[in-house]
Amino acid sequence: ALAEINVNTAKSISANNVESACKGAEKIGYPIMMRSGYSLGGLGSGRIDNEKELRARASEVFNAVPQILIEEYLAGWKEVEYEIVRDVSGNTIAVCNMENFDPMGIHTGESIVVAPSQTLTNNEYQMLREVALRTIDHLGIIGECNIQYALNPKNGDYRVIEVNARLSRSSALASKATGYPLAFVAAKLMLGYKLYQIKNSVTKDTSAFFEPALDYIALKMPRWDLAKLKSSDHNIGSEMKSVGEVMALGRSFPEVLQKAIRMLNIGAEGLTAHPYEFKNPISEIKVATDRRIFAINDAMDSGRSVDQIHNDSKIDKWFLHHLQDIVNIKKDLEKQKLTNDSLLVAKKAGFSDKVIGQLSKKDEVKVRELRKKYAIKPVIKLIDTLAGEFDATTNYLYLTYHGDTNDIKPLGQKSSVVLGSGPYCIGSSVEFDWCCVNTVKTLRRNKIKTIIINSNPETVSTDFDRSDRLYFDELTLERVSDIMDFENSKDIVVSVGGQIANNLSTKLAESGYKIMGTSAQDIDRAEDRQKFSS
Repeated sequence: ALAEINVNTAKSISANNVESACKGAEKIGYPIMMRSGYSLGGLGSGRIDNEKELRARASEVFNAVPQILIEEYLAGWKEVEYEIVRDVSGNTIAVCNMENFDPMGIHTGESIVVAPSQTLTNNEYQMLREVALRTIDHLGIIGECNIQYALNPKNGDYRVIEVNARLSRSSALASKATGYPLAFVAAKLMLGYKLYQIKNSVTKDTSAFFEPALDYIALKMPRWDLAKLKSSDHNIGSEMKSVGEVMALGRSFPEVLQKAIRMLNIGAEGLTAHPYEFKNPISEIKVATDRRIFAINDAMDSGRSVDQIHNDSKIDKWFLHHLQDIVNIKKDLEKQKLTNDSLLVAKKAGFSDKVIGQLSKKDEVKVRELRKKYAIKPVIKLIDTLAGEFDATTNYLYLTYHGDTNDIKPLGQKSSVVLGSGPYCIGSSVEFDWCCVNTVKTLRRNKIKTIIINSNPETVSTDFDRSDRLYFDELTLERVSDIMDFENSKDIVVSVGGQIANNLSTKLAESGYKIMGTSAQDIDRAEDRQKFSS
């Protein structure tokens, strides 16, 4: 279908048996990409280097599915995605474009993703957007779909890898990253509404026939839980192994990256403060694992250059230069006395008070006090989908150190803060979110204003119409305290957020906030296994 409109797709040959797969691979030339038909999450896919490997892998996959695809191998190309909506009259817009931090060869669900794209030239961005609109129109899709590209960084050549006329994890991410409610709009479009007949849910004034403008950056990071599976392979590639994800909002790449790392709840306080030890970080950069971002940090810390790491990983140098900046700031904090300037630089680069304290040999509380003394406070910004071009009354918020003024005033009424559950992981999923949303519904029925703090774009609690205010931000003591202090809210519900929220209860109570329900001391007695046993 795409050949009819001169749109480039990856060379691909379908095979129903091992022999035809081998013939197809010879025609395309090794290495090839093998995909199994009728499977989600890249199951049964991967790079194949020779015929022997293909025969072994294909025999295995044919036990489960009747068809495999042999495709040209595009590893090292950039991976870019556009979310498109189209109505029954053919009005079409690109709602969001996203770029993978990891190049092709690593499944989108396994990759850090940023929206909007950061390394494309305007020509590349416009060319891919035009191809997307033309493709969706040609396929006659009504509603929402995403289109994924491989883009050759050397010459701007591209391939359409796939088009999904369905809501996926990427669509959920795009909705939360832009504030444009894709599923809601798609449902209306499929019923026959035109784009210009649907109201923009955020402004309640303009129509849904607009492309959101972002004055911030959104970063998605996957959450793996491979440590719970003792014999699991920690390498990541074209098969998806991540079980959850977080999204961070901010105004610089270092800020959102370090925010996202803390949101994952894996014991890492940021890029430079992580629990992993590497015998050979370069091996995990060349063959990606779930710890690759931290391996890059350790390699840079030991003096490996941006160019060398780019050659090892094919990650765009724009991203790597920012990682180098974070490493340099960490080294400066270790050497210099904390000043107003150095503290502000660190906060803008996403360093937490706790890490700044560790690097400058101070207590976290002391760093917070010093920060307040220097009047270094995060500002609260709202996502209005319009980059401030029109007035908007939205309750979808995030905190950043890149800014001078708050976009909102405190709620000023009796309000309760409800902590969400953070990213999904093995043993913790949608049940906590159900509890969180129903708690908020009950509080609102009782005329109490509600504030949700959560970091997971896959949840219902992070739909901005579920609460009076949604802070899409970190579930850490520092960030929850920032929000509680700004909102003058004293009541906080931790019991519906699972492990992450429960673990904050003691520190929050010590900081003077009122935990609703069970006391922090009793939560600790139940949560701490040793205390519970004794």
